[in-house]
Amino acid sequence: QVQLVESGGGLVQAGGSLRLSCAASGRTFSNYGMGWFRQAPGKERAFVAAISRSGGTSYADSVKGRFAISRDNAKNTVYLQMNSLKPEDTAVYFCAGIRGLITAQGMGTIKEEYYDYWGQGTQVTVSS
Repeated sequence: QVQLVESGGGLVQAGGSLRLSCAASGRTFSNYGMGWFRQAPGKERAFVAAISRSGGTSYADSVKGRFAISRDNAKNTVYLQMNSLKPEDTAVYFCAGIRGLITAQGMGTIKEEYYDYWGQGTQVTVSS
């Protein structure tokens, strides 16, 4: 069993930056591909970014060039660095883990139910 705990959310002005963290329990973190999703008010949860076991990355078009996903397997943590934030980035951000060999690009296209573990989410609010 793996538990995921997100942190780092908060209120920031447009143009600002935040770094989200997702800490995973367990000793097999390096065996998981990790993804970030977000859910804005009144909208469905949507893919944001992913990083594979080997370190490959993929991003939603809406965040390319502004967000960066990374992982530190020694700390069992995945990060999402968010720069040049916009009000439309306001959402609850979730991290998720998926076992097995899958590319980061694949992680951005598969259905959410294929992810094995989810965190509880952290709120990000960007004011204009």
